[in-house]
Amino acid sequence: QVQLIESGGGLVQAGGSLRLSCAASGRTFSTYAMGWFRQAPGKVREFVAAIDWSGSSTAYPDSVKGRFTISRDNAKNTVYLQMNSLKPEDTAVYYCALDPRGRARLGVRGREYDYWGQGTQVTVSA
Repeated sequence: QVQLIESGGGLVQAGGSLRLSCAASGRTFSTYAMGWFRQAPGKVREFVAAIDWSGSSTAYPDSVKGRFTISRDNAKNTVYLQMNSLKPEDTAVYYCALDPRGRARLGVRGREYDYWGQGTQVTVSA
């Protein structure tokens, strides 16, 4: 069984920054790819970032590329999402997810991940 716990969300003004953390327990964290997704009210879940098991490969959609950075610390069983230059349209609940089948896969679809955290709210005011 895997547990993922996100933290770091909050209210920030447009142009500001936040760093989200996702702490994992229950499996060998360092052997799995991880991802971040977000969901705004009334919208479908959206891919935000992915990172392979080693941290050497990452992927982002165009909507966050250059502003968001995903990283991981395998010694701490934690994955991070550094978010800079935040915009009101970044407002959403952010979820981290673990891919138990893709050591190096940078999955962009939610169905590629089996384990999810409870989410953390990020609100960006104009």
